[in-house]
Amino acid sequence: MKLHLSGMTGQNMFTGYGAGHVIINHQRYEHSLIVLPDRIIENWDATAFEDVTAEHFDFVKSLQPEMVLFGTGATLRFPHPRLTRSLIQAGIGVDVMDTAAACRTYNILTAEGRRVAAALLI
Repeated sequence: MKLHLSGMTGQNMFTGYGAGHVIINHQRYEHSLIVLPDRIIENWDATAFEDVTAEHFDFVKSLQPEMVLFGTGATLRFPHPRLTRSLIQAGIGVDVMDTAAACRTYNILTAEGRRVAAALLI
């Protein structure tokens, strides 16, 4: 699906997504990654839902977002609360959704000027 944006320059925005990929600023990515308004961290080593650990979320916390959108792939799946505990304790909001919803939500929050991190499993 293509996303149409207007008025957003200088920030990372999702311009599309589909099975096995996301498109950021018209560039296609086919691997798990973390997207912030000012930075893309490619090849996030959380490649499958079953392999996600608390350390993956600790890394996201180190990026100092105010909110984390965890995109769990094509299917919504909730991680065990112990995995996201450090984010919650640091006062960082965590929303879990499928990756397509995370892309759409990220664009809305970024357009509002929020420092959001989209941690996506592809």
